[in-house]
Amino acid sequence: MPTVVLMDVSLSMTRPVSLDGSEEFQRKNLAVHGLNMLFEHMASNYRLEFTTLMAFSSLWELLVPFTRDYNALQEALSNLEDYDKTCIESALHGVSNVVQQEWGSACPCQVVLVTDGSLGIGKGSLRHSLLTLKQRGDDKKFPLPFPFPTKLFIMCIANAEELQMTDAMDNLEELLRISGGDGQIFTMEGPLCMKSVQALFGRLIDHAYSPFHAVLHCGNLSSDVQVFPRPEPIVVDEEVEPMPRTVSTDLEIVGFIEIADISSPPVISRHLVLPIAVNKEVDEVGTGTTDELEEEPSASQMAGKSPNFCVLLHGSLKVEGMVALVQLGPEWYGMLYSQADSKKKSNLMMSLFEPGAEPLPWLGKISHLGPISEAAENPYGEDDSKSPFPVQPPVKRSYAQNVTVWIKASGLQTDVQKILRNARKLPDKTQTFYKELNRLRKAALAFGFWELLKVVADLLERECTLLPDSAHPDAAFQLSHAAQQLKLASTGDSQHSAFDHNIVPMHTDFSNTEK
Repeated sequence: MPTVVLMDVSLSMTRPVSLDGSEEFQRKNLAVHGLNMLFEHMASNYRLEFTTLMAFSSLWELLVPFTRDYNALQEALSNLEDYDKTCIESALHGVSNVVQQEWGSACPCQVVLVTDGSLGIGKGSLRHSLLTLKQRGDDKKFPLPFPFPTKLFIMCIANAEELQMTDAMDNLEELLRISGGDGQIFTMEGPLCMKSVQALFGRLIDHAYSPFHAVLHCGNLSSDVQVFPRPEPIVVDEEVEPMPRTVSTDLEIVGFIEIADISSPPVISRHLVLPIAVNKEVDEVGTGTTDELEEEPSASQMAGKSPNFCVLLHGSLKVEGMVALVQLGPEWYGMLYSQADSKKKSNLMMSLFEPGAEPLPWLGKISHLGPISEAAENPYGEDDSKSPFPVQPPVKRSYAQNVTVWIKASGLQTDVQKILRNARKLPDKTQTFYKELNRLRKAALAFGFWELLKVVADLLERECTLLPDSAHPDAAFQLSHAAQQLKLASTGDSQHSAFDHNIVPMHTDFSNTEK
């Protein structure tokens, strides 16, 4: 998940901060100290994260394009210059342009806005931008919400009391709400000093940049891994009392399946799985570059000399063309697979399915899958000529049955016209007439479309009055009988509106059956 760091370099950031027993600092110095702390943390734990640094005042500037070189980011921080007034709207337009140019509109992104809480003055200030939101044309649209998924974190080099003395906090909260609300505002606690700014960025790191360490198990084999980026909690809407579901730190491989059987399943997120402490010997298998993954030397040397299950798993999945089904928690599964980054390099990836016992319908319930050796006969055949998938459902699906569906008005009109055509050919088409009439009646009852029954009844009564003198006497009786039955059904009477009840032809001395 790429990160955009948006640094406020307006004049208000140069306001001095008095530190007891030391030299005088500016708010900008505190912000730089906090960002250096963030970059150092990411260099150790998020080496694969792409990060860009932008500066803004009344205009915005791209200081460092998306990179994994945190030394370049820290060097750019040390060379920041001071500019004029604050214009957050202009900066957000810049973020939108930079992210879309590099990643498009589908890649989720985290934006870290570092400011002192000053909204700017006059036209271009955040206050003015929010007041004129509903008075804009499409050509001057406010940049939020971004066209790509975003988490906005606002880092205020000010304490909450200072922000609440004006309307700054209210405006920043409104900015966060417009962005989609998926983020947070962080303020400094206590006096403005180095210790407070460290605590400020420490809270951001704990919230958004803490590494996710887990243990990957397969039988008696296991390996410590880091999952990148950190899996987000999932809330299942279908539950009576929705609770966030989190990925367990114990990932259990429950089986292996061919790529052709699992195909391209729907997933909610994709993550890179990295073995902890690897070196060149691991890199040759394709888990990543040495510089990106290597930890402290002693851990690296140990990993290089000792077997690593994660590396074995990755190589096996790549060679055999299979995926591993992994349990993430109670009735929640995902899959591990090898994905090529280039011709010479591939990564071990993990995709998360929707929570549930049956996330992929064609596989059936994951808990019902078992090893081929336990089957009475090979489900793939002796020569791999067949497949046990898709699993056939025990009950025939409703969409596989002959049901009436009215998606468009033309479909309903066709069914009504079919009834009227048969009505004009009574008594020769008596059986067909009642068959079509009962089909429409059941569909109307299923949809609660009571008005349709009454309207069709009126149409049948009208057809009865329009019968020519040469018409068979039984036609009038059958039309009147059918109209009366439809009217009774439209009242909701339990006897006549039962779904399984069928209208049968009226027995008369003139009754005739379809030839």
